[in-house]
Amino acid sequence: MRLVIARCAVDYVGRLSAHLPLATRLLMVKADGSVSIHADDRAYKPLNWMSPPCKLEEAPGVWRVVNKAGEELRITLEEIFQDTSYELGVDPGLRKDGVEAHLQELLAANPTTLGDGFTLIRREYPTAIGPVDLLCRDGASVTVAVEVKRRGDIDGVEQLTRYLELLNRDPLLAPVHGVFAAQEIKPQARVLANDRGIRCVAVNYDRLRGIERDELTLF
Repeated sequence: MRLVIARCAVDYVGRLSAHLPLATRLLMVKADGSVSIHADDRAYKPLNWMSPPCKLEEAPGVWRVVNKAGEELRITLEEIFQDTSYELGVDPGLRKDGVEAHLQELLAANPTTLGDGFTLIRREYPTAIGPVDLLCRDGASVTVAVEVKRRGDIDGVEQLTRYLELLNRDPLLAPVHGVFAAQEIKPQARVLANDRGIRCVAVNYDRLRGIERDELTLF
């Protein structure tokens, strides 16, 4: 991984145009070729980025990052304060708790739990910022990214939002819809998900496992 702290301006030229004025920022170049630009005012989300496959071309005072669609991230460098590279090696990945991991496995085996006509494309679909739990197709053959949690809160919706932003840049997948699946979904998370066009699905873990409740119920 290469980390560059520099005073720079950034322009994105593609389907949309975006401009970041001159400021001091962190530029991150990962081994997969992705390039992202970060400020010091947020925990994880970059100001702008280019996902692989893409090509970084460096010239004095300017970086050009171009993807296969011809979209360009142009970084104009006024001053570089630090330029450091590290070899991180192979990451073992996120280890989820047993219930959450098993819930993902059960939903992968029973995708129609998420909606009529759902089929699984792949578990742990890779992106530049981490794997999507499940990538599916719905009954209309639309691609759907599914984030699976034991307890669904705002952080999970934010995570899925970032995945959707990346996946919808891929013309082979777009448009990509989102489903937030959890045993329990907090009201604030539902509101945020609905605002962003993400559908929430409350999942009954015991029912998926084929376990009947011991106590008698009316419904």
